[in-house]
Amino acid sequence: MLWIKALHIVFIASWFAGLFYLPRIFVNLAMVPPGSVAERERLLLMARKLYRFMTPLGVIALALGLWLWLGYGIGMGPGNGWMHAKLAIVLLLVAYHWQCGRLLRRFVRDEERHSHVWFRWFNEGPVLMLLAAVILVVVKPF
Repeated sequence: MLWIKALHIVFIASWFAGLFYLPRIFVNLAMVPPGSVAERERLLLMARKLYRFMTPLGVIALALGLWLWLGYGIGMGPGNGWMHAKLAIVLLLVAYHWQCGRLLRRFVRDEERHSHVWFRWFNEGPVLMLLAAVILVVVKPF
């Protein structure tokens, strides 16, 4: 199980790299001046490639996490409220990933109208979720 745990950590870190960087590309896309077609297309290409790369990383991270959860049997008894909270964060991360894909499709269709400031705030979501998940797993506060 230690190999699975190690791989889970690696794939989580890799997935988070994408979750941190893709919204940063969205910030830049939201700041592209009208008429800068080449810059916009370059950023869209980067965003599409990153999203396609990070999606399998997230799927593998989730699969390995499920393997660990079932293998260790955590979360079934008293004193495991931290696991329920962590699973809620995992669901939020999946929703955030899905939202990134939705926003990317809106950028591709040139329908996205949020400001770069909005995307800067949106970019903070995974940081807070990572912080909460790590605290829950390490400290197990409840």
